[in-house]
Amino acid sequence: MFKKKENPFANGGHTIFDHPLAIEGNVRFAGTLDIEGTVHGNVSAEKGADALVRVRTKGVVNGEIHAPKIIINGSVNGDVYCSKHLELAAKAVVNGNVHYRVIEMVKGAEVNGNLVHMTEKAEAESASRSTPAKPEPVKASSQPVNAG
Repeated sequence: MFKKKENPFANGGHTIFDHPLAIEGNVRFAGTLDIEGTVHGNVSAEKGADALVRVRTKGVVNGEIHAPKIIINGSVNGDVYCSKHLELAAKAVVNGNVHYRVIEMVKGAEVNGNLVHMTEKAEAESASRSTPAKPEPVKASSQPVNAG
């Protein structure tokens, strides 16, 4: 009768990289990771973790992001791989390809790269290898991708 609402926080700890913080190197996490500072490296959720990464308004990631749930409202300079739910908020700027299963894109969000829908087959192949699968990009018009 009642539908169970999904918890906005992932299971596990909650980590915040505040604005003045800059990280040099790759970040592996489980739980929820909020980035308001800068990460110079890849951000990856632990395998099997129900993880969420949020790149907040002042947040910058110079590298790839791999996580089941991702919310971007800052800048990402690298490819994004999201196996469950990706949200690109109004101030999101992604300079790279976006690999997604389900995507929400708000007016004002910007993607400077390809949008690539991940199929279950491509996701299973990706999980069985150490490097992500490279599915074929979705054919789109020559118009730039812009929500709105």
